[in-house]
Amino acid sequence: MESHPSAEAGRALSRPVSSNQDAPHPRLDELVRRHLATPFRKPPAPYSVAAFEAVARCREGRPLVLDSACGTGESSARLAWRHPQALVVGIDQSAKRLERGQRKLRTAWPPNLMLLRADVGDVWALMAQAGWRLAEHHLLYPNPWPKAEHVMRRWGTHPRLPALLALGGRIELRSNWAVYAQEFARALRLAGRQATLDVPGPAERADPVSPFERKYRDAGHTLWRVLSPEVQAGKTPVDR
Repeated sequence: MESHPSAEAGRALSRPVSSNQDAPHPRLDELVRRHLATPFRKPPAPYSVAAFEAVARCREGRPLVLDSACGTGESSARLAWRHPQALVVGIDQSAKRLERGQRKLRTAWPPNLMLLRADVGDVWALMAQAGWRLAEHHLLYPNPWPKAEHVMRRWGTHPRLPALLALGGRIELRSNWAVYAQEFARALRLAGRQATLDVPGPAERADPVSPFERKYRDAGHTLWRVLSPEVQAGKTPVDR
């Protein structure tokens, strides 16, 4: 991997993920199949409903790009500039992170960007219930929940996985933990979606998509990417 001027400082600030797992969780297939077969019925939080309704008022028939767990929203802004014809929505559960991002982006706010506080799983479920389809869905760092007992808090084995899948679109996940990326790719394949796992090339690493990616790159971490191409509307998960 190429070096960067701030690499030494980055190494001091960011350690590789430490986990009691060195391979995909042994219950991965069982958990994914259970989630695909059993709806998760927890009602959405009121603030998540409010976020969903805000997006509904602004869609206006545009393609929808979702940046889930967007942090400060820097990655969402980059996606919005990249897709000027789409409505790009960044969702995060932390009001403080979003406020920090809003201050930073104030003078360079894309006109097609929304940053909203919500539980992303709730929003996925509400969008899926409304029959919405995404153009793209981005899951960009860090979520890893590295302890094996927390496996169901990772996106690939989360109870809301069926809602994520129902939204369709092109899915992209990035991480600095290989096991997490491997689990997500496996979960997509179990659900009948194509998924590739790779490492972004030098040109992409030179232009990090988010502050986390910049920090991990500068610390010398390997950066992993899972890509799943868009599926046809109405396609349902298989191999349950």
